[in-house]
Parts: sequence; structure tokens; C-alpha cells
Amino acid sequence: MSTKIKCPFCGGIGKDPFNLLSKTSQCQVCNGLGAVEIDVPFRVCVFCSGTGKNPLGARVPCIVCKGKGNYVITGDDICVKCIGTGRAADGLPCTVCKGTGYN
Repeated sequence: MSTKIKCPFCGGIGKDPFNLLSKTSQCQVCNGLGAVEIDVPFRVCVFCSGTGKNPLGARVPCIVCKGKGNYVITGDDICVKCIGTGRAADGLPCTVCKGTGYN
């Protein structure tokens, strides 16, 4: 089962939030629709805090949730390596939970 939510990467406007190619470029996450479809149940991405943007400073979608700000719940146990932060010591996604914060 899935549901549609406002695209977190572009804020629902359907345009590239960084104007990388031009001011009229479509959002690469929602393809200009302003909404994305996600599977349920889901939880907010801890790596990007639900923004859909890569927190490492790059002007690209989050590498964990692919810009959707959420991902499918795969486990309920907090990752023992990153303690639920989704980040390794170097700031990259945790290699154990793949940045989700859960196992």
C-alpha cells in the first residue's frame, strides 16, 4: 500500500529547489508533480530530518531516502552502531543500518 505526500525536496512546487539547470527545471524527485508516492508504513528519514535534501552540503536529494524525506519501516530496533542517528562517525550514512537509524 502507498500514499502520496507533498514532495519534501522541492516543497511541493515541482521545481528544482536549487535552480541547478535553470529556474524552470523540474524537481528531480517528483518530476514536477509536487508530490511523491511512498509505501506505508513509513517513518521520517533521520539522515536528512525529513527535508529530502542531502545534509552533507551537496545540492542533491538525500542519499538515504532518495529525496522523499521518508522511507519504509524495515525494523523497530534502534541501530546499536549509530544509536539511531543514521550517521557514522564521519557524518556519512551508518553502514549497519544504511542511514535509517533502525535495524
